Amino acid sequence: MEPPKLPKDEGLRLATLIGHNVLDTDPEERFDRVTRMARRVFDVPIALVSIVDEDRQWFKSCVGLDATETPRDISFCGHAILGSEVFIVRDTLQDVRFADNPLVTDAPSIRFYAGCPLRAINGQRLGTLCIIDNKPREFSSEDIAALQDLAAIVEQELAAVQLATLDDLTNIANRRGFLFLAQQQIERAARYGEQMCLAYFDLDGFKTINDTFGHGEGDRALKTFAAVMIQSFRQSDLCARIGGDEFVALLNNAQLDLVEELMARFSTSLVEKVETLEIPYVIDFSYGVAPFYAERHVNVEKWLSDADQLLYRHKIAK
Repeated sequence: MEPPKLPKDEGLRLATLIGHNVLDTDPEERFDRVTRMARRVFDVPIALVSIVDEDRQWFKSCVGLDATETPRDISFCGHAILGSEVFIVRDTLQDVRFADNPLVTDAPSIRFYAGCPLRAINGQRLGTLCIIDNKPREFSSEDIAALQDLAAIVEQELAAVQLATLDDLTNIANRRGFLFLAQQQIERAARYGEQMCLAYFDLDGFKTINDTFGHGEGDRALKTFAAVMIQSFRQSDLCARIGGDEFVALLNNAQLDLVEELMARFSTSLVEKVETLEIPYVIDFSYGVAPFYAERHVNVEKWLSDADQLLYRHKIAK
C-alpha cells in the first residue's frame, strides 16, 4: 500500500479548510442531493463528499456507506487532492498503490474509485466528490465531465458556507465564524494542554476618521487594518472582525513573550503600511491580551470578555 503524500502547500490548505467551518458539521441536504445524484448517474453503490483533514478524511455527505471518516493514510481522496484532474483507479487489485489497502481487502471492498478534487476560492483542494464501486469499470471522458459538473456544484456550496462566516468588507472571519472556530480551538487546547492567547483590538479615533474624511475612508482604514493583521500574524493564527472597529486574533501555541513579539511586529507593519498609503490620518489601536485558562474559559464569550476588559484598561491608560 502507498500512503498519500502531503501537498507542498499543506499548511495553507489546512488553514483554508479550517476557515470553511465545515468539519464535523451536521449533514445538509444541499450536499446530500449531489451525492444521491452521483450515485444514480453513475450507477454505483457509494458516493461521497470527502473532506481531507490533517490526519483523516471526513465525509460531509455519504450515501451507501455507514462510516463517517477513515484515516487519511489509507484514503484514496488523499491521493486525489494531489492533482487537479479527476483521479481514477479502474481496478484496485491491479494497482500496486491500493491492492493491499484495508479499504480494498476489507469492507467496503473498493474495486473502482473516481474522485474529482474540490477547490476552495483560493484554489486549495479541500477534498473530493468521489464515487466507489465494488467491481472494476471503465470511466469515459463523458463520465469525467459529468463528475466534474457535479463537483462544481459542491464547490459552490462550500464557497457559500465560507462566505457566511466571512466579513464582507475585510474578507477575514466575522463574529459568527470566529465563535465557531475559536470554540473548536478551546476544546482542543483544553484536551491537549496547548497554550493560546486572545488579542482584542479596538481602533482609536475611528469615529473621527468617519466624521472627518467620510465613511469611504473609514472602510479603507478597516480594510488596511485587517490586511496588516493577516500579513503580521502567523498562518496558524485566527484573525477576525467581530464588530464595527473591533478585531481579534487568536494566537495558537503562543506564550506571552511570543505574543509581545507578534504585537510589536504588527504595530510596526501597520505604521509602515499607513505611510505608504499617504493618507491624512493615522490608524492607531488599543488592545488587550488574555491567555487561555481551561478551567476559566469554558466558552469563547468568557474569553472575549476577559480580553475586552484588558483592552479597556489599556485604552484608559493611554
